[in-house]
Amino acid sequence: MEQEMMQQLAASAEKLASAAEALDRALARLDEQHAALNAKVERIVAAVEEKAPEEGIKERLAELARDNAELKAQAARLARKTLSPLVTTLLGKDYSEEVEAGKLDKALSSLSVEQRIAVKAEMARAGII
Repeated sequence: MEQEMMQQLAASAEKLASAAEALDRALARLDEQHAALNAKVERIVAAVEEKAPEEGIKERLAELARDNAELKAQAARLARKTLSPLVTTLLGKDYSEEVEAGKLDKALSSLSVEQRIAVKAEMARAGII
């Protein structure tokens, strides 16, 4: 009986050993598959990360171009085409004496630099200054 038990133990040990080897082979295959999947995932992530900033930059560039066009159109609409009433009054008056530079600069201070230059050029052409 003892010999029979020993044979059964030996057979069980062999079965356990073969099962352990099969598990080792299965684990090795799973590790290989896991490594291959990780490599694929890393390539996919790298590809997505490369494309995402480019698309974001292109979208942002298009948005900035639209904003720029809108601002240019708005600036064109808001640009003053006529002289202010103050400047028209100044140009319409008959000055028998020359205008002081300080008073003229103070009166024109609300205008932009380009408009001040234009007003002064008209006044000089008219002989006021």
